[in-house]
Amino acid sequence: MSVLDGPRFEQRRILHEGQPKWVQIDGAALVLPDGRRVAEAEATYLPPCDPTKILCIHLNYESRRVEFKAPPIPTPTYFQKPTTALNSHRGSLCRPAGHKYLNYEGEVGVIIGRPGRNVGRAEAWDYIAGFAPANDVGCQDYRDTDAGSMLRVKGMDGFCPIGPGIVSGVDIRKSTIRTYINGRVVQEGAIAEMLFPIDYIIADLSRFITLLPGDIILSGTPKNSRPMNVGDQVEVEVSGVGRLSNKVVEAPAPAHEVGHQRTDTDSVRRVALGSDFVKA
Repeated sequence: MSVLDGPRFEQRRILHEGQPKWVQIDGAALVLPDGRRVAEAEATYLPPCDPTKILCIHLNYESRRVEFKAPPIPTPTYFQKPTTALNSHRGSLCRPAGHKYLNYEGEVGVIIGRPGRNVGRAEAWDYIAGFAPANDVGCQDYRDTDAGSMLRVKGMDGFCPIGPGIVSGVDIRKSTIRTYINGRVVQEGAIAEMLFPIDYIIADLSRFITLLPGDIILSGTPKNSRPMNVGDQVEVEVSGVGRLSNKVVEAPAPAHEVGHQRTDTDSVRRVALGSDFVKA
């Protein structure tokens, strides 16, 4: 059965008594494998997968291409987040002190279910374990470095929250993604708007890279990615899948002034502020 076919099934992973446990939802409770119940509101979540890699596509929604006045895109380009960027539902998003442009990017996280190499588009859905809301967080203060790899922009610790669970049995092609800041919708787009659909991305990447169970593919964000502020509650909702929630907190600035420092240039603002950009 394809990951797109029903019935809907969701599993979540929490930390319980010092051990990771897979749980299922029953109203306001999470049910442990041995039948014990945990109040959902009191649960400490873990990411719903253990990836060997987190692969991300750059510009993959028509609305975002138009927002940036980019020409038609003939082929996708990709980047990676370190696995140390992994974060969970209700985890904190840390903005270093003195930094300004910590952007949200609501996305569909695609979680691989079995090893795949040279996977064709027609069979790509069979290699997916499920889907989860994800936030491709980026500190755009470092946009002027790393030559497009965005290693420091997108790779900081905790910059890949995903969850709360992993969901199968939903036709993700019919879903809509929404991002909320403090309860207000700030980003919205239909998954059908993707320039390169999920099956295309899997077929493209697996030509050269073996995809392994637990690996995450972040499939792009629609227009209106903007900076978050300390204290903001940011939520990413994928219809039929779930709603991921995180809070922005301030962390200390880096301890050592070595390497490229944060900048506040036109090129930084152009990406961080999108169509709200006004040249300095």
